[in-house]
Parts: sequence; C-alpha cells; structure tokens
Amino acid sequence: MVLVNTPPEIELVVARHEEDLRWVRRIPSSVSVTIYNKGVTQPLHPGLAMRDGVSVIPLANEGREAHSYLTHVVQRYEMLAPVTVFCQGHPFDHAPDFHERLGALADGSECPDPFLWYGFLDETDDPQGRRLFVPWSKNPERRELETWRLHEELFRETSPEFFHFRGGAQFAVTRRAAHHRPLGFYRQALELSASIPLAAHSFERLWDRVFGNPMIDPSELGTKGVRYHKRIRRLDERSDSV
Repeated sequence: MVLVNTPPEIELVVARHEEDLRWVRRIPSSVSVTIYNKGVTQPLHPGLAMRDGVSVIPLANEGREAHSYLTHVVQRYEMLAPVTVFCQGHPFDHAPDFHERLGALADGSECPDPFLWYGFLDETDDPQGRRLFVPWSKNPERRELETWRLHEELFRETSPEFFHFRGGAQFAVTRRAAHHRPLGFYRQALELSASIPLAAHSFERLWDRVFGNPMIDPSELGTKGVRYHKRIRRLDERSDSV
C-alpha cells in the first residue's frame, strides 16, 4: 500500500446474487460501480438506479464470485480502470471496514501497489482444503477442494504445500498488475472457474497469485497459520473459556 496525492480512477465490481445492495448508495460518487447480477431479483433500488456511474450486467448463475470477477477482467481487459475493487454482494461479513477502505481509495490516502487484500482474517489452507475448507461448518458433505489442480493448470507449476490468503475473496488491484498477465491467462482462468468443482473457493486462496505474487508472509502468521486484523468478541470469549 502506498500513499498518493491524486486519487486514481476507481471502479467497484460487485458480484451479486440476491444480496440487498442499498449499501452501494454510500460509495463515493467518484467511484464507478459495475454489478454482475446472478440473481433473479432486481438489484437496483430506486435511489441506486438514479446514481450516476452504476451499471448492471446479468450473468448465468455459475462459478460464484470468481466467475463474475474474471468475466469483468476478460471483457474489460483493454479498458480496466487504474484501480479495480472486487467484492461480493454483501462485503461486510468479511470486511466490516469496507466503506472506510473505499473512502481511503477515493480520497487518495491509500492505493494498492499493486494488490491489496480486504478483510480481517489471514488464513492458511492446503491444496485439498483439508486444513480449513473440509471441516468448515458450511461444508457438511466434507468435500475437498482441487486448489492443487487449479494452480497447476493455470500457472503450469507444482502447487505449493500451503496457501496463505485473506478470507472473503475481496481485494483491490491496479491495472498495471492485471496487465502483468496476458488476456489468454484470464480466459483460461474464467473457463476453470466454471469447470473445476468449488473453484471459487480455490480462487479465494490465490487471488494475489493471479495478479502477481503472494502478498502474505507466512512467518507473520501464528503457529496455527492465522492472523486477525481486528478484535472479534466471540473469539476473545472463546479464548477466555479455554
């Protein structure tokens, strides 16, 4: 992250299913908004529909947010904004300070250089997701990931032993960083987002690699491979009870 004097042109890309997007009304007016809508309901409330710089693009409901993000990169490759922010339809569960961080981008007080994760929790998982994804409460079938396969097919190299990432699949990236990869790379990534089972969860673990190099230093994580960037009451209470 670097401080800048002149705010860059920013585009917010929202991967929406059926989330309520009234929060978009608080986005700084200088930030353009592109909503990729995979829901069946109308994403724009009347107040939002009248805001300048907001567009909606319908997509088939496949591939979760990874498919939406990569669709944007492929279709806008030559016209990407200097800074693009990618988020889910309700970004606040993973990034409760999302409005504040967008405000910092808009006023020029911070800028990704070249990539910036959003969220409060750095996590670690293995290529099959056995460390984190398999025991996850929202994975009752205990399905495994194929992050190893996605990594090997996309990057043409052996998968690392662990992936360190910030949970939530939300981040900002510069156009310069995106153009570090050729358009064909993103086209293949888009295909993989729809063809590999649970690919969106695998992409969540390697978005920094998609646009450059790993951004999280594992030596800065705890012995459990986790780092919290804000205090969470329920986790504090759990620690007190152990």
